[in-house]
Amino acid sequence: MKTGFFIIFISIILLVHGLVNYYIYARGVQAFQLFPKSKLFFQIGFIVLALSYIIGRVLERAAPGIFSQIFVYIGSYWFAAMLYFFLLIVLVDLIRVFNYFVPFYPGFIANSILKTKAIVGFLSIAIVAIIITIGYFNAKNTKIKTINLKFAKHSEQFKNLNIVVASDIHLGTIIGKSRLLNLVNKINDLKPDIVLFAGDVVDEDIRPVIDQDLGQLLLRIESKYGVFAITGNHEYIGGAEEACKYLSAHNVQMIRDTVIKVGDIFIAGREDKDIVRHTGKQRKTVKELLQGIDKTKPIILLDHQPFDMMSAVTENVDLQLSGHTHSGQLFPFNFVTGKMFEEDWGFLKKGNTNFYVSCGFGTWGPPIRIGSHSEIVNFKIEFL
Repeated sequence: MKTGFFIIFISIILLVHGLVNYYIYARGVQAFQLFPKSKLFFQIGFIVLALSYIIGRVLERAAPGIFSQIFVYIGSYWFAAMLYFFLLIVLVDLIRVFNYFVPFYPGFIANSILKTKAIVGFLSIAIVAIIITIGYFNAKNTKIKTINLKFAKHSEQFKNLNIVVASDIHLGTIIGKSRLLNLVNKINDLKPDIVLFAGDVVDEDIRPVIDQDLGQLLLRIESKYGVFAITGNHEYIGGAEEACKYLSAHNVQMIRDTVIKVGDIFIAGREDKDIVRHTGKQRKTVKELLQGIDKTKPIILLDHQPFDMMSAVTENVDLQLSGHTHSGQLFPFNFVTGKMFEEDWGFLKKGNTNFYVSCGFGTWGPPIRIGSHSEIVNFKIEFL
């Protein structure tokens, strides 16, 4: 990533983060006006929450350990809480503005503003706590989605294949041993012929993965013909070469702008779209990637970010697997991803090509999902 772009990007993120936190803080202070002795505790607690993720990430690189993990965990949950506090406060402020022009507050509110602010403040905390709790269980409790497909192409070696797909695992500080063990056990229970990871296997920095020795759990995956993965944008954020080297050493064969054969089935893997931003290199087009292979045989394409789906249709791909979107992960961002992508979660068929965009197994940032759930996809494919 070019230095100038990185500085601008981080500056914008920090500015937005600061402004949103200040807005929540300013309204929060008002809720504590009836409790002046508690105001100092609120101020200290809020500053810790607002800065915890930044502190955690800095410590993670400088002096990784229990303190960096604690700060990252606190900050990650605060990201989700911050979003819903912001939305609630905006809603309350819109009601206040409406009341200013068209007074409708009943007397017990109009005559007890400080008490009302305190009640609204504590009610907001309760609502956000409920949302975070629901989101935690959505993220932790993984659902298995089974999709039965019939390929029009013939395979001489296989009558059917049992393929298990997971995307956006995001191994690191947040998605650690317990969550990875859950993934491995669920994959093994499905008795796969092939396991495919559709990008963002690693969250960003590979160091927390190494420190927790997560590779030993990857070695437990039982797959008849192997475990294969592609890069996602997060591998490039943290350093794709180091991440790929680690994964390759632990039972995960990386497919990077190349094609492998399992019997007479072609599995093609594209480098992530963000390779150009981080390295200046161009990835192969789908046409270049599939040039020279026998397209009368079944073709499965892995492409992390589900852009330009027509390329797969044009090149006679049978199944394209993607992730990246998380389906927004936190409502209402699902509306954003729904506009950005032709399909941001689920199955789609265009021509003879089947597409599946997974909302992902893991999470980025807060281990919270509102409007989606953690998933593993089990494809049962039958060949003519």
